[in-house]
Amino acid sequence: MLKKKFRLQTNSSFRATYFQNKVAADEFFVLYAGKTKENITDNTRAGFVVSKKVDKRSTVRNKIKRRLREAYFEYMKQNEIKYMSLIFIAKEKAKEASYFDTLKSVNKLIAKIANKFI
Repeated sequence: MLKKKFRLQTNSSFRATYFQNKVAADEFFVLYAGKTKENITDNTRAGFVVSKKVDKRSTVRNKIKRRLREAYFEYMKQNEIKYMSLIFIAKEKAKEASYFDTLKSVNKLIAKIANKFI
C-alpha cells in the first residue's frame, strides 16, 4: 500500500490535478497529470479512481485499484516521475486486464504524458 505522503487525499487536490488538462488514455485507464515538480525531492502523489460504472461490486473495484496501485508502485521504484500529482481512472475494460496488462498500461501512460507535455 502506498504511504500517506504518496497519496492524493483531498477533493481540492483532485480538482487541481483535473484542472491542468494533461490527459493520456489507453484501452484500460485514463491518466491525468498535475503540475511539474519544481523541486526534485518533492513527493509525487497519486490518486486511483474506479467508479461504479466499471462494476457495481466493490470487490471488483477494489481488485482493480489494488492492481493499479501495485503497478504504479513498481513504476515508482524504477523511475523518477516529474509530476506533482497523478490520477488514474479505470475504464470498463479494466475488469478484464491482468496485472501485466495493468503494468504495461501504467508505463505507457506515464511515458505518453511525459512525451506529450515536455
